[in-house]
Amino acid sequence: MLKQQTLAGSFSLYGKGLHTGLSLTVTFNPAPENHGYKIQRIDLEGEPIIEAIAENVVDTSRGTVVAKGEARCSTIEHAMAALYAMGIDNCLIQVNGPEFPILDGSSILYVENIKRVGVVEQNAPKDFYVIKKKIEFRDEETGSSIIILPDDQFSITTMISFESQFINSQFATLDDMANFETEIASARTFVFVREIEPLLKAGLIKGGDLDNAIVIYEKQISQEALDRLADHLHVEHRDATKLGYVQDRALVWQNEPARHKLLDIIGDMALIGRPIKGRIIATRPGHTINNKFARQMRREIRQHEIQAPNYDPNEEPLMDVNRIRELLPHRYPMQLVDKVVETGSNFIVAVKNVTSNEAFFQGHFPQEPVMPGVLQIEAMAQAGGLLVLNSIEEPERWSTYFLRIDDVKFRKKVVPGDTLLFKVELMAPIRHGISTMHGFAFVGETVVMEATFTAQIVKNK
Repeated sequence: MLKQQTLAGSFSLYGKGLHTGLSLTVTFNPAPENHGYKIQRIDLEGEPIIEAIAENVVDTSRGTVVAKGEARCSTIEHAMAALYAMGIDNCLIQVNGPEFPILDGSSILYVENIKRVGVVEQNAPKDFYVIKKKIEFRDEETGSSIIILPDDQFSITTMISFESQFINSQFATLDDMANFETEIASARTFVFVREIEPLLKAGLIKGGDLDNAIVIYEKQISQEALDRLADHLHVEHRDATKLGYVQDRALVWQNEPARHKLLDIIGDMALIGRPIKGRIIATRPGHTINNKFARQMRREIRQHEIQAPNYDPNEEPLMDVNRIRELLPHRYPMQLVDKVVETGSNFIVAVKNVTSNEAFFQGHFPQEPVMPGVLQIEAMAQAGGLLVLNSIEEPERWSTYFLRIDDVKFRKKVVPGDTLLFKVELMAPIRHGISTMHGFAFVGETVVMEATFTAQIVKNK
């Protein structure tokens, strides 16, 4: 089971803000388990902290802006992309102004510094949200869409199109986050010349220049207007009749704009608050639709906070009924676990097929048979016993017994024909033969029961 990660040490980066032009310092610090990403405005009274989640995004017009009360912070997406792609789950980010420095307009400096200070593994498990069905969000007005499909890991394909001969249609794909550093991190933000004057009039991009953005001159304007923009950007005047890229550095890739849009998606998806296993296909993405999709994903996660384990009945079980009989003393009709399909250092996934031939159905509501809740708990406890016994020597010489049961919740009836899937986890290491476990029982994707129980391992006489 993968564990959460944080930074092994702190690092700081310095530069000007893209929109404010201010000299800024942003510092990335280790954070405890289950902390997530939080941004602290250390220049404000009380040093308020903004949780970096999708609901706290207040503006997406020219970047992603998060806020809490009067505290705001913008241009966070490049840093968020680097943290997410490099596997950092918990980080406290301190900044002395209203935005992160733009640096070179990409994520590469963040990535290099994360690698320099290193990453440490924490004790808590990495809480993936696994996509099990297609989820999509569409904006009919703009033609933008984001679709996420099941996948074994987080991957993205993005397609962009503009009314421009230089960047008419491009796509980029990242199949493995391990390749973020080499394939995506250096992709710089881009802007069209026709967008610059309105942005300047709006009081934005005061820190924009050719060191931190790709500028695309795709529609001819007057020489006077182009000269005026060149003066704002502190660059040399150029011939207004010559269209093309205006830059000091050559493109890293021919599809660098599409790669940067992919980078932005990762940064905005980091605000979902949980790592995702799924494949995103984004058409004409932007911060606005990215944030709407991230909010939709957070609603989806709240509705399915506890996810059923993956179960493929075609795969060979780790323990079949014969192995289970070797470990457990139970026999018909009290052997209530049919097979074990997954185990880890602190968890087990087991299966119980509920049939109409069960002995208890003869007397438990025979006209409308329902599996007794106490037997659901017994089956879950047997799964927990298998977890414990499978980890000790000579397990057949030991048995597990209930000491207590707590926090039992029955959410839905279990009836003949259902397949119960149990996931049981140790809540703490086993000490003095005592183990405390928490388990969930699922039918399909639905939680039907949960409980916490304590058991004792006793040597057979």
